[in-house]
Amino acid sequence: MQTRQLTAEILDAAIEGFEARKLRIDEQIAQVRQLLNGDRPVAASTSEPQKQPRRKMSAATRKRMGEAQRKRWATKSDAETASKTTAKPKRKLSAAGRAAIVAALKKRWAAKKAGLAVAKKAVAKKAAPRKAVAKKAAANEMAAA
Repeated sequence: MQTRQLTAEILDAAIEGFEARKLRIDEQIAQVRQLLNGDRPVAASTSEPQKQPRRKMSAATRKRMGEAQRKRWATKSDAETASKTTAKPKRKLSAAGRAAIVAALKKRWAAKKAGLAVAKKAVAKKAAPRKAVAKKAAANEMAAA
């Protein structure tokens, strides 16, 4: 079986053929959309989305919009400064209250450290007897047999 080599001419012809098919399909889509929308003609859609033109505003309109925005910002900043001045004063911790908290924390940490020391001793004691218990059980079984 003989294979053809793809040359630039063949590839160009393929591109032209596909573009022609695409144009036909776009025309058919436009016809179907026209049927769907009634008698209003619809432009054939392209692969790129259409940008709407920007609206132009006069200088006077832009000036009025800027003034209105500045006015809104001014009222907002006035409201923020008013709320800051009426805020509650910051609470302060008394020396007696602080001393009570420190004492409670010291007591809690002492209890936790004591509990860890007891737990470590218990774990150490439990680990060593296991081997001894296993050896004793094995020795007892040997003696019984």
